Amino acid sequence: MILIVDDLSENLLALRKTLEVHNLQVDTAESGEEALKKILKQNYSLIILDVQMPGMDGFEVAEILAGSNRTKDIPVIFLSAVNKQKRFISKGYETGGVDYITKPVDPDLLILKVKTFLKLSEQKTELKNIRDILSKEVEIRKAAEENLEAKVEERTRELIKKNEELEFRNHELQQFSWVVSHDLKEPIRKIEMFIKMIKERYLTDDEKALDYVDRTVRAAQRMSKLITDLLDYSRLSSDVAPEKTDINAVVNEVVSDLDYLIEESNAIVIKKDLPKVTGVPSQLRQVFQNLLSNSLKFTKKDISPIIQISGEIIADKHIDAPADANGEYCRITVKDNGIGFDEQYLDKIFIIFQSLNDRKKYEGTGIGLAIAKKIIEKHNGLITAKSTPGEGATFLVVLPI
Repeated sequence: MILIVDDLSENLLALRKTLEVHNLQVDTAESGEEALKKILKQNYSLIILDVQMPGMDGFEVAEILAGSNRTKDIPVIFLSAVNKQKRFISKGYETGGVDYITKPVDPDLLILKVKTFLKLSEQKTELKNIRDILSKEVEIRKAAEENLEAKVEERTRELIKKNEELEFRNHELQQFSWVVSHDLKEPIRKIEMFIKMIKERYLTDDEKALDYVDRTVRAAQRMSKLITDLLDYSRLSSDVAPEKTDINAVVNEVVSDLDYLIEESNAIVIKKDLPKVTGVPSQLRQVFQNLLSNSLKFTKKDISPIIQISGEIIADKHIDAPADANGEYCRITVKDNGIGFDEQYLDKIFIIFQSLNDRKKYEGTGIGLAIAKKIIEKHNGLITAKSTPGEGATFLVVLPI
């Protein structure tokens, strides 16, 4: 709405008719005092203000409007039939006017200017609304971020506390594992020892009793092996400093330790040059000992095992990553010609106590591959296998160099 302020009613009427012809909403005031009262109650988009009025003149009204946060942005157009000198026009702009028009007024020019300033006023109001919305949005987001930061800080403190408790419990668990393993192994050793003594001294002529004794000894040995494997598995939770490790040396040690099994099964181990990695040698040794032991264990009847061990540098941390001499990872392959397995059970073979084969026929605790997987994951690596029943198995290990 536009407010016209003039002390002469005929001027008000003429201006009002001119504006209303162009569908513009108009309100009027016959003095500066009346105008200020109306401005307090009503929001106006534009004020057309006569300069020469009795009492409060147009300049005084404009100064008051400019001093208020609520009204300072309302555009003011001054109209004057008397004060046409440059100093009056300058004062009009200094007091906050956006234009200064002298009478007689050209109706077309007035309408053009009014519409222009109304449009500018609308855009200014729209920008102010957008600014207010953005300001509120910033405040809301800032409050949300502060709330989030507080929650994150609180959650971090909780996690630190839980981690400290977990480390303490883990330390207790390790101590418990050592004590339990010792306390369990000792009576098993005695059982095995006394059973052997009974066999040698009192049962030399009783074949059935000897068979029972041999079964008991084997059961005790399996129990001892199970305790050892469980201890190895629990020990993996402790932190050990990694070092530069030559996988060639690690595999050579494993082959040397398994030489009796290799000779007994007439196995052939073919090893190509393997890369060096940063890791824990004793743990990596466990990995390859478990993999080679499996290849020597799960063999076909009357067929000599052939185990092939090879390695290559690859582009990235992926089982099927392409070879790349400048890569930061290596892929080590352990391939055999044994009984193999169905790949639908691939995930199962790396779970503790899981086995795909008859344990009476193939002895084992079902922990070996679970240990291997845990070690490789601690080394920020990957382990998997590919196989077909009756056609051997290929284990793939990816490790960072």
